[in-house]
Amino acid sequence: MMRKIASKWTKFEVLLKHSGVAKHIPAMRRFSEANLQAMLNQFSFVVAKPIIGTGGHRVVKIQKQKNGYLLHESGTRRTLGSWRELLGHMNRIRQGRPFMLQQGIHLTTISGRPVDYRVKLERVGKSWVIRAVVGRLARPGLFVTNLHQGGTLLGGRQALRRTFPASLVKSKIDTMVGVARTSTMLLEARYPGIGLLGYDFGIDRQGNVWIFEVNTNPQ
Repeated sequence: MMRKIASKWTKFEVLLKHSGVAKHIPAMRRFSEANLQAMLNQFSFVVAKPIIGTGGHRVVKIQKQKNGYLLHESGTRRTLGSWRELLGHMNRIRQGRPFMLQQGIHLTTISGRPVDYRVKLERVGKSWVIRAVVGRLARPGLFVTNLHQGGTLLGGRQALRRTFPASLVKSKIDTMVGVARTSTMLLEARYPGIGLLGYDFGIDRQGNVWIFEVNTNPQ
């Protein structure tokens, strides 16, 4: 039976101890009123997500505006006029569950739709094998790319060729695979018995590679 680690937070805690991997992890904090306020002041937008959850459910994009706050969730956009309204709405979404906050990253897009990447590794015998490097294109109107939310699966190289010059495709894949392999060593040392890992990567408009999530039960 392969070991599964549900908490996004505990996996990131392991990865943040490695300086080479940590530079690819967006700023993150546990959800609280003070932390949300601080991150909205620091970044152009913030993503709130359940610490335990899959499929892009209850993932919310929050942006500060002149007239209040813009929330984007499950294809719905709404403007909330005050801080109290924002907190009240987030509490309804959270329903008492622990959430985390992540620095928003402006992803590369294809036809205006965000695209990110999944790198999947499987333990075979004594070594880890790369099973897939794929792109995931968000459904029109959504910012999450999950296939459960209507995202489109693309070949990794195909997606990269549609967002970067051909000369950069190999280096982007090499970076994602390299970070995934290092992360796998770290996670396996901390959690012996894991056998399948899916890494969700995003690449911003400047070409920087970011790691958004690690799944021990990737679909």
